[in-house]
Amino acid sequence: MGAAVGIATHVAGLDWQAIGEELDMNGYAIVPGMLTADECAAMAAQYEQGQLFRGRIVMAQHGFGSGEYQYFRYPLPSTVAALRQALYGPLAAIANRWHGLLGMDTRFPAEHAQFLARCHAAGQQRPTPLLLRYRPGDYNCLHQDLYGEHVFPLQAAVLLSQPGADFEGGEFVLTEQRPRQQSRVEVVPLTRGDMVIFPVAERPVQGARGVYRAGMRHGVSRLRSGLRHTLGVIFHDAT
Repeated sequence: MGAAVGIATHVAGLDWQAIGEELDMNGYAIVPGMLTADECAAMAAQYEQGQLFRGRIVMAQHGFGSGEYQYFRYPLPSTVAALRQALYGPLAAIANRWHGLLGMDTRFPAEHAQFLARCHAAGQQRPTPLLLRYRPGDYNCLHQDLYGEHVFPLQAAVLLSQPGADFEGGEFVLTEQRPRQQSRVEVVPLTRGDMVIFPVAERPVQGARGVYRAGMRHGVSRLRSGLRHTLGVIFHDAT
């Protein structure tokens, strides 16, 4: 309960208008200090607690990159559940605005439980929040976290390790593909505890002739040294 209340209060106090404007302008928004150093350490340590997870993915076995990650099982750890619940509401308002701009009919309910019910009714019942671990030489290829028919268009990641102290390299990277243009690359500067909010697959962009759809992918550059942990918060469940 303590984690849930603290995170809910923190999220409610964020400047969501500014976050929405950053997402519109740059394709991502950074929330500094979403988790404390102690919370980051505790979350990273959970990687070794196998009973918390429903599956482990070794990236090289699937052509995803190098490194590994684990998907949490239900019930989610309190901090993960609190983040997913608290972030969903304000992000749903942004998602609905984006879908309106793109002429898409799908709208998202105000409560995350309602959206999960929609996922579960369609057979998407496996939780998607995950912990990722990178060691020297590891990287994550550019990708999109889709998982099924029902996709919430925004997701979040929290860096649990400190650049320059715990690891070198391993930058979070976004690419944006605009129609009839070359891809735009963005390296997102994060420190331990920072959260980045970004599109799962696409976002609206204002152009000279109106709003158009830009495709988005994300990944992590090669880790040169150390150990890097990240928490990923995805709001739709998987088939």
